[in-house]
Amino acid sequence: MILIGLGANLPSRYGSPRETLEAALAEIERRGARVVACSRWWKTAPVPVSDQPWYVNGVARVETGMTAAELLALLHDVEREFGRVRGERNAARVVDLDLLAYGRERITEGLEVPHPRLAERAFVLLPLAELAPDWVHPVTGKGIGEMIAALPPGQTAEPVIQGEEI
Repeated sequence: MILIGLGANLPSRYGSPRETLEAALAEIERRGARVVACSRWWKTAPVPVSDQPWYVNGVARVETGMTAAELLALLHDVEREFGRVRGERNAARVVDLDLLAYGRERITEGLEVPHPRLAERAFVLLPLAELAPDWVHPVTGKGIGEMIAALPPGQTAEPVIQGEEI
């Protein structure tokens, strides 16, 4: 199972953060990675806590013949096309696309898969639990419920209500 994390907390030329993420999914698919399923959108407080606007986050499952490195390059290209400028870590952004997992593979050459902070982030684990409730971390062997129970305190995430603009 190939999993991509999506997040945004600033508007872009595509509209609100949610509209930007939906456009990014369409662009990922246009470029050859078929979007098989997507979680609901979640509104989440910035991590670490700051005065930034809240994020919209989700997780998508894709299928592709691309290697993990090729898929990550595609995600970075889409981020650039959508206006993301990489600068300060944890800064507000118009789009953030992360390769969370690439099947059961552990890859450490040139990229880190599974994503090294996946198990520490409610904004990843809660949408992932919705999308793939039986998913097990390929390195630690921990299931979603176990990782959610071990989350650091203070992370706020809740599903976006149908029709809610964020």
